[in-house]
Amino acid sequence: MNGTSTVMDFLEEPLPGVGTYEDFNTIDWVREKSRDRDRHREITSRSKESTWALIHSVSDAFSGWLLMLLIGLLAGSLAGLIDISAHWMTDLKEGVCLAGFWFNHEHCCWKSNTTFTDRDKCPEWKSWSQLILGHGEGAFAYILNYFMYVVWALLFSLLAVLLVKGFAPYACGSGIPEIKTILSGFIIRGYLGKWTLIIKTITLVLAVSSGLSLGKEGPLVHVACCCGNILCHLFTKYRKNEAKRREVLSAAAAAGVSVAFGAPIGGVLFSLEEVSYYFPLKTLWRSFFAALVAAFTLRSINPFGNSRLVLFYVEFHMPWHLLELVPFILLGIFGGLWGAFFIRSNIAWCRRRKTTKLGKYPVLEVFVVTAITAVLAFPNEYTRMSTSELISELFNDCGILDSSKLCEYVNDFNSTKGDDLPDRAAGPGVYTAMWQLALALIMKVFITIFTFGMKVPSGLFIPSMAVGAIAGRLLGVAMEQLAYYHHDWAIFSGWCSQGADCITPGLYAMVGAAACLGGVTRMTVSLVVIMFELTGGLEYIVPLMAAAMTSKWVADAIGREGIYDAHIRLNGYPFLEAKEEFSHKTLAMDVMRPRRNDPPLTVITQDSMTVEDVESIINETTYSGYPVVVSRESQRLVGFVLRRDLIISIENARKKQDGIVSTSVIYFTDHSPPLPPSSPSMLKLRSILDLSPFTVTDQTPMEIVVDIFRKLGLRQCLVTHNGKLLGIITKKDVLKHIAQLANQDPDSILFN
Repeated sequence: MNGTSTVMDFLEEPLPGVGTYEDFNTIDWVREKSRDRDRHREITSRSKESTWALIHSVSDAFSGWLLMLLIGLLAGSLAGLIDISAHWMTDLKEGVCLAGFWFNHEHCCWKSNTTFTDRDKCPEWKSWSQLILGHGEGAFAYILNYFMYVVWALLFSLLAVLLVKGFAPYACGSGIPEIKTILSGFIIRGYLGKWTLIIKTITLVLAVSSGLSLGKEGPLVHVACCCGNILCHLFTKYRKNEAKRREVLSAAAAAGVSVAFGAPIGGVLFSLEEVSYYFPLKTLWRSFFAALVAAFTLRSINPFGNSRLVLFYVEFHMPWHLLELVPFILLGIFGGLWGAFFIRSNIAWCRRRKTTKLGKYPVLEVFVVTAITAVLAFPNEYTRMSTSELISELFNDCGILDSSKLCEYVNDFNSTKGDDLPDRAAGPGVYTAMWQLALALIMKVFITIFTFGMKVPSGLFIPSMAVGAIAGRLLGVAMEQLAYYHHDWAIFSGWCSQGADCITPGLYAMVGAAACLGGVTRMTVSLVVIMFELTGGLEYIVPLMAAAMTSKWVADAIGREGIYDAHIRLNGYPFLEAKEEFSHKTLAMDVMRPRRNDPPLTVITQDSMTVEDVESIINETTYSGYPVVVSRESQRLVGFVLRRDLIISIENARKKQDGIVSTSVIYFTDHSPPLPPSSPSMLKLRSILDLSPFTVTDQTPMEIVVDIFRKLGLRQCLVTHNGKLLGIITKKDVLKHIAQLANQDPDSILFN
C-alpha cells in the first residue's frame, strides 16, 4: 500500500472551530480582515452569475444597516424601561401613590387639582408615615420615614448584589474598561452575553434606586454593547468574524451614550474618542445611524413625560461675559484636582479590595456602604433626592415661579422686566441651601470613592457631574452676590449695572459638571458636545471648552491615566494604549523569547514530524501557536500555525480519515514527502498554516514593533536574523516590556 495514494487534505472544507479563539485570548485582526475580504470577493464575483446571487449580495451589503436599526431599537427601549423603573423605585423609598402604586411621585400628582406652589403635596401621594400613622408631621413621623428610606435602600442594593453574584458576575461595575479591552481585540466570553444583559438591566434599576452614589450612564453603554453582541448572532457575516463584530460593538457603544444622555452626536464622538480601538469611516456612519435610532426610540417612549431624553435638560438665555472665564477656569482646575484625587483614591481602595479579605465579602461591603449612604443622605434634602434630580435642580435657572430653596431670593418686583429676573439679594432659603449643598459636596466626594467598583452596576458620569455641579452652583451664587452687592467694583462696572441679570448660577453648575467629568474620564471633545446637547446651549461652548481643557491639563499633570485606563491596568487586561508614546531605545531582540539562557524556541517542522510528536509538543507547552520551519537544522521560516487549529484538525482526522495513527507524518507542504511504501497514511495540514506571518528582524527598534502591534492589532510577531527564525514576540511580551520600563510589576499583565 503506497503512503502517498491515501493522502487526503480533508481540510479543503473548513472545519467547525478552526480559526476561532479560546477565552481570554486576543484576536488576530490581520487574519480576520483578510478573511472578510475573501468572503466579500467571493460574493461579488458570484453576484454576476445569477439573480439569486445578486439578491444575496445586496442583502449582505444591507445587513449592517439592518443590524444598526435593531441595536438602536433595542437599546432605546431598554433605556426607556430603565429610566421609568428607576424613577418609580426611587420615589418608592419616600412614599406610595394611592391612585395607582405604579405611578411615581410626579405622575401621581399630575391629575391632582393642587396649586402650582403645592404641586409636590397632592392628596393622592402618601409618605410612609402618612400611610402607617395617618399624619406626616412630628418627630415620630420623621423617624418612621427615615427608617423606611434606609430599609428600602438596603433591600434594593442587597437584591442587586445577590443577583449579580448569583447569575452574572460580569454585570457589576461600569463595564467601560472591559468594553475598551474587548474592542481592542481581547475575548472575554460571556461579558456581552444574554445573562449579563438581563441581570445588568434589572440590577442597574435596583442600584440606581437604592440611592447609592452611582449613575446609570456607563452601564447603559455595556447594556447597548450586549444588545449589539447578541444581535450579531442573527447575521453570519458578524457571527463568524470577530473583527467585524467589534465594528458593530463600537457603534453600539455610541447608541449607549446616545440614550444615556440624549446626545446622539456626543455618543458617536465618545465611541471614537474614548472606547474604540479600530474606527473606520464606515463605522462612523453606522454609529451615527444607530445613535439616531436609539435616541428616536427613547424619545417616542418619553420616559420623563416632558418630551426630553434626559432629566436635567435646561435652557439658559443670558449671554456670558469674557471676565467670567476666570471662574470657569477655576472650576476647570477644581475638576482636574478632584479627578486626579478620585482616581488615586478609588484605585487604592480597589487594589485593597483585590488583595485583602475585603474582596471575599461583596454582599457585606454593599450592605455597609448602602447603610452609610442612606443614613447620611436622608437628613439632607439634596442628597436624599436622586442624583439626576439634584443635577437638574442645580442646572436650573431660577424663574419667578420656582419654589425650590435655591431660588428663595429677596424679590423686588418693581425692577422685574418681563421674564428676566435681575440679580437679587439671597434670602434665608438660599443660605440654608448653600450649607446643605456644601455638606452634600463633602459626602459625594468621599462616598463615591468607595461605591465605584463594588459588585453592583455602577456608572461614574452622574456622581462626577453632581460633584462638579454642586461646586459650580456654590461658586455661581457667590459670584452673583458679589455682583449684586459690589456692582461698582472695577471688574463688574463695565457690564453689570444695578438691576441687571448678569450672572446665571445654573451655568456655573453646568461648567463645573463638565470640568469634573473631564477630570475623571479625560474626555474633551465628546464631553463638550454631550454637555451642549444636554443643555441646548450653543453659546456656552467656549466656557465648556475652557473648563474641559483646563481640567484635562491639571489632571494629566498629576497622573496620566483616566479612570478607565487605570481600571484596565489594575485588572491586568492586555490593552495596548494607543495614546501613549513609546520613547525607549530597546530592540526586538531584547524583548523576544527565548531569552539568552532559555531553552530553544518550540517549533514544528514542515514535513518530518509525526502526529505523536506534534501532540506531545501541544501537551508539554501552553503556547497559543507554533512557528513552522523547513527543518530543525536550517530554522528557515515557513509559516505559523495556531494551537487550537492543530488540536481540532488532528482530532477530526483521527475520527474521519482512515489510517491516521500516532506514527502518521504531518506535512504542511504542497506535495507529500517521499516515504517508504509501508508507512501509514499521512496528514496534510497546509490549509491551517498561516503562510504570511508578520516578521521583523532582531535589530528592529521596539518603538516600531509597538507601533505595528497597535496599528495592525497583532497577536504575535516572529523575529528573524538573515532569514532564520530567532524568536517570537507576543502582545503580552510587549505589555510586560512597557510595564518593566515604567517600573511596574510585569506579572500584573496577566488577566486577573
